[in-house]
Amino acid sequence: MTQLHEQSVAGANNELIAFRLGQQEFCVDIMSVRDIRGWTPTTPLPHSEHYVKGVINLRGAVLPVVDLAARLGFTPADPTPRHVIIITQVGRQTIGLLVDAVSDILTVESSSIQATPNVASELARSFMKGVIAMEGRMISLIALDSVLTHNQSGSGLLN
Repeated sequence: MTQLHEQSVAGANNELIAFRLGQQEFCVDIMSVRDIRGWTPTTPLPHSEHYVKGVINLRGAVLPVVDLAARLGFTPADPTPRHVIIITQVGRQTIGLLVDAVSDILTVESSSIQATPNVASELARSFMKGVIAMEGRMISLIALDSVLTHNQSGSGLLN
């Protein structure tokens, strides 16, 4: 890689969608977000993982909805009309993420994203790309591909 290219990558800006789960803030890359919708009741799927709320019909496509709080090990959400579903694209799969609320669109330099601390569990570190400290806030950057394809038994929603 040329020195000029290395500098442009190091200083590259990332656009992120920030959202809340309880009192904590998280974010995902804006390029993987396809839509943000209000809560829609789901149709449960028998024998699905505990974090899968069910499926919804989005413009003729049936999409699974993942309770992101439950998936990350927090108390599962009890959805209300204030909750939102972030429609994300992970590989070839489109999936809805149930979150409490979307809070911001952030522009962050790559150099501002710090590594996930080593005190976190192996599973937690696999779900996080890093942590962003900005304006007195700590925002965890989620690795969507890991959250949706990886669990303790090696299987996941996308497998």
